[in-house]
Amino acid sequence: MKSITVSAVKNTFSLECSDIAPDKSISHRCAMFSLLSDRPSKIKNFLLGEDTLASLSIAEQLGASVKRDGGNIEITPPSKLTEPSNILDCGNAGTGMRLYAGLLSGIEGSFVLTGDKYLRSRPMNRVAIPLRNIGAKIDGRENGNLAPLAIRGGDLKSFKYASPIDSAQIKSALILAALQADETSYYKEELLSRDHTERMLSGMGANVSLQEDGWIKINPLKEPLKPLNITVPADPSSGFFFAVAAAIIPNASTVIKNVTLNPTRIEAYKILEKMGANITYVQKENIYEPIGDIEISYNGTLSPVTVENNIAWLIDELPALSIAMSMANGTSLVKNAKELRVKESDRITTVLTGLNACGIKTVEHEDGYEVIGGKISSATINSHGDHRIAMSFAIAGLVSEMKIEDTECIDTSFPNFFDILTQITHIKD
Repeated sequence: MKSITVSAVKNTFSLECSDIAPDKSISHRCAMFSLLSDRPSKIKNFLLGEDTLASLSIAEQLGASVKRDGGNIEITPPSKLTEPSNILDCGNAGTGMRLYAGLLSGIEGSFVLTGDKYLRSRPMNRVAIPLRNIGAKIDGRENGNLAPLAIRGGDLKSFKYASPIDSAQIKSALILAALQADETSYYKEELLSRDHTERMLSGMGANVSLQEDGWIKINPLKEPLKPLNITVPADPSSGFFFAVAAAIIPNASTVIKNVTLNPTRIEAYKILEKMGANITYVQKENIYEPIGDIEISYNGTLSPVTVENNIAWLIDELPALSIAMSMANGTSLVKNAKELRVKESDRITTVLTGLNACGIKTVEHEDGYEVIGGKISSATINSHGDHRIAMSFAIAGLVSEMKIEDTECIDTSFPNFFDILTQITHIKD
């Protein structure tokens, strides 16, 4: 198990991040959605992280031909997806497993999806049950709730499903199934989650539309979709770690270049702005996604904040946002965030355990927590294999030296994280 020690910054910094990791969510979808076309898709700046490469490998095992030139990928789909000769390994990616479950449920054949020990402990009934209800044959441990998942693909029925959970993964899995159903389907969630799936599939020619009453209407495919021709933007979730760094270090600044400005992806920046950080958004283009730069600079001591709305838009950034909360002048509150308990780790418990080790007082609730702002002290933090926990406390190390245990997990989403961090401070193994 690899450990890294991050030293506190000795000087302020002005950081321009032009090499933030490409967006993980969009990269996953590029690998999968290319299979819905009959022509080669061209993807530039594909994330070469372990999880997204696992999704790309699965596409190959299903019969796609993949040409790689660094982050430039060309995916030529087969005339018909083939039954793989081996199990399909999703690595640590819940996105990979849940979305592929939706896609493969409508493909004739037998498929087995597995992942690492952390992914095999995450709940899958949230997609398995609604998929079974429309004709999918899915089984696994705990009656299909835990991977490995065995899928026997076949004919699917249309549906009208109001999800009890606001989740882009569930929504995307059901949309992929609906594209293969017998008639028009409808999906609804209380709060719109990340909408990359709807945007990208619509750009490829799928008839997927958000109705005025909040239902997403999905018509089944009558013909293959247009191929993708996309440059994957930088990941705002990855860039947010350095946004927090700029917000908590006096006189510091960061520019996150060429990032998606999709409103469902920059809510954490809006919260950090509400806490007092100076943040500016500069849009440059808007094809599949709005893309531009985000500029962040220190503006004095942060104010406490209550976070209870748009949680589905914040779920990946809350660990890093909690580091900012620990530096605020007062008590911050997170509510309606029970979904944090079923991510790569139980992020409520893991974040609070880490903050407590740093001398920060917290209060744990079933669906959230309170962080009483104070002074971060040096500590040793166990990431529990959660890449966002590891990176969040690495940023805390900029304030007071921090040893982070189990850092290999960072390679799943942000392989060059420490390369950028070394531009700010000293790091040692």
